[in-house]
Amino acid sequence: MREVASALGVEAMSLYNHVANKESLLDGMVDLVIEEIDLPEGLASWREAMRRRAVSAREVFERHPWLPLLLDSRQSSGPARLHYYDWVLGILIEAGFSLDGAASAFSLLDSYIYGFGIQASNLSGADDMTPEERTEAFRAAIPAERYPYLNQMTMHAMETGYDPEVDFGFGIELVLDGLERELAAQ
Repeated sequence: MREVASALGVEAMSLYNHVANKESLLDGMVDLVIEEIDLPEGLASWREAMRRRAVSAREVFERHPWLPLLLDSRQSSGPARLHYYDWVLGILIEAGFSLDGAASAFSLLDSYIYGFGIQASNLSGADDMTPEERTEAFRAAIPAERYPYLNQMTMHAMETGYDPEVDFGFGIELVLDGLERELAAQ
């Protein structure tokens, strides 16, 4: 709370005029940022709604890399977070998923979305290395004679570049394909 107050240019005790404690501050942060995730209305397809939500959530996680780790750790929910959860469940239930199926689909989707966000923030390369220095560091850490496949993949990615949108799109389509099969089986 002292760091937050310092960043705001106020005394720590004055924050308590606005929030009860650190937990309530974190709850408010989650609720504020969750509103940035697009929850499209009026789409005929549950699949398109889930895809658009997933892409939007990934973009929000890029802007706020702390969010995936904090989101489901909160014990209380504000109105924005409750609306978010209700919207997702509503889309899935209206599509024909049972209550259990909707809960499982929600969990699967968010496991992928959150996991991708956490992984992306860990791989963001927030160091001061040039691309050439980073390539050399990878070569030294992943010798081809000991880790031939990992080295090959790493060097390929370093040469061709990595497109997280393409990678995310590939994965979300696989998840949605599986959920569509599950829905058809119900």
